[in-house]
Amino acid sequence: MSITVAELISNGTMSAEVAATLWAAVDEQRSFLTVAIPRFAGKSTLSNAVLALRPPDVPLHQVEGSPGEMEQLKHDQLGGYLVVAEFSEAPVPGYIWGEPVRRVFDTLSAGYSLQASLHAPGPEEAVRVITEKNGIPDDQASAIDLVLYIRLFGRDEATFCRRLAHIYEVDYVKSGRPVGRTLFRWHEDGDRFEAVEDPRGFARGRADLKARAALLTDLPRGDRMSDDDVAAAISAYRATRPA
Repeated sequence: MSITVAELISNGTMSAEVAATLWAAVDEQRSFLTVAIPRFAGKSTLSNAVLALRPPDVPLHQVEGSPGEMEQLKHDQLGGYLVVAEFSEAPVPGYIWGEPVRRVFDTLSAGYSLQASLHAPGPEEAVRVITEKNGIPDDQASAIDLVLYIRLFGRDEATFCRRLAHIYEVDYVKSGRPVGRTLFRWHEDGDRFEAVEDPRGFARGRADLKARAALLTDLPRGDRMSDDDVAAAISAYRATRPA
């Protein structure tokens, strides 16, 4: 069973306000990177929980950037997310680097969004991995809309504690660097999430985000945190939201 966004709110990985913003982002199929430095930081867990908030008609395509795979996706134009396990040189199935990464970014122009993970100590460094180390030009790297940076604390799996420490919205990439703004930042002093700026490239405004956050806050309070609980709450919200 997967870990849901409601459980990530309950265990302090993110706040309901952060989760509401990410929900709004995947509602609009915004591309995002999930990044951290150490292993076991929870990149895949967080990415999967966020993607589970997307509309039910948005498909996910697990890809490895092979030529035939990318040509087929370009031809079919199925929409949805191209999901890459990780941009990495490590010899692990699903991890890709170099030419396969370039093929994935080239395929985005056929109407796809991107979700991928990688090792980096923050948003700017993450984008530099894309541009400088994998040779993605600025115009293609500008397809990235958000970078989510996770911090991991603890000595082992029994004591690990995770926080979504920085959410950065990317307007565009220039000279290999992201240009945009910090939306949220986590402060270790007080263990609190600070809303720094509102999103500019997505979301319907503060009222919509506030309503989403209220719904997500109620899920852990009511011990409704399963996949089915979250899906039902989101479906009910979509049914009542103004067009």
